[in-house]
Amino acid sequence: MLEIDGSFGEGGGQVVRTAVALSALTGTPVRIRKIRAGRPKPGLAAQHCTAVRAVALACGAALEGCSAGSGTLVFEPGAIGRTTIALDIGTAGSIPLVLQAWLPVALVHGGSVTLTGGTEVEKSPTIDYFMQVFLPLLRAHGAEVRVEVRARGYYPAGGGEVHVAAGPSVIAPIDPARFPNEQGILSCTQNLPDHVADRQAAAASAVLPNFPVTIDRRTGKSTGTSVTAWAGAKGASALGRLGLPAERVGRAAAEGLLAACAAPGAVDEHLADQLLVYLALSGGRYTAPTASRHALTACSLLSTFGYDIAVSGTSPAVFSA
Repeated sequence: MLEIDGSFGEGGGQVVRTAVALSALTGTPVRIRKIRAGRPKPGLAAQHCTAVRAVALACGAALEGCSAGSGTLVFEPGAIGRTTIALDIGTAGSIPLVLQAWLPVALVHGGSVTLTGGTEVEKSPTIDYFMQVFLPLLRAHGAEVRVEVRARGYYPAGGGEVHVAAGPSVIAPIDPARFPNEQGILSCTQNLPDHVADRQAAAASAVLPNFPVTIDRRTGKSTGTSVTAWAGAKGASALGRLGLPAERVGRAAAEGLLAACAAPGAVDEHLADQLLVYLALSGGRYTAPTASRHALTACSLLSTFGYDIAVSGTSPAVFSA
């Protein structure tokens, strides 16, 4: 059984999510100790437990220690199969982060998952970043994935629901020549007056005047707003909060995208992290503004499972396999 120190490197939930996905893909049992040991609330949170269970159901894994607050997890994978899964995070925990763990395993034989939780939460990609930045690039390399956002979920009430269906897919080596070149702005609100989404969109458009704009207004369990802007393999998001003017939300997302586009590299810093498992599995090469601590942690973990990612340069950083 492979022993993993869950506190090394970035030391967060990424270590757990990546480790269980690689365990399933390689058939290697793992024991992860000292999970998030350096964080204010160490151990597994509900979101991490849901990611582990999603991967476990996709490969028939046996689990020990998969409960909130647990500092040690044992994951013993079985055979990957085509499964239909429904899981409720139980909080506003990030649905996109759960999908990061589940998707590379699901693409082997296909399957579907319905997740309830948060679609737009702090310190996580929004579901719109997942759909407009990450997935178009993955689809361009051969991934068959469909996503339906049935409800949006914001902190603290959550209640978002996302259904994802994946088909058996062979991912081509990561190649910047395949990267999509679409752009857009998406302004989202839930349980708020119509003018809030309009004001967010107008502020973002003032910064990105030629970008197509989509507005998504909903009612649901939780109340919140978000704006996501994207251009090819780079994106940025901003979340609203009580007392923050809608104009500042739209402007923050748009200015974040401008900063990402001005930085060196073919992909933004966050997408660079999210692509590493696929780079390890399929090979290829891409550049990013820098090799972030998240990326270096993932590269170290990949090497533990026998996947060597070469990282060179600083600005941009070059990732290749």
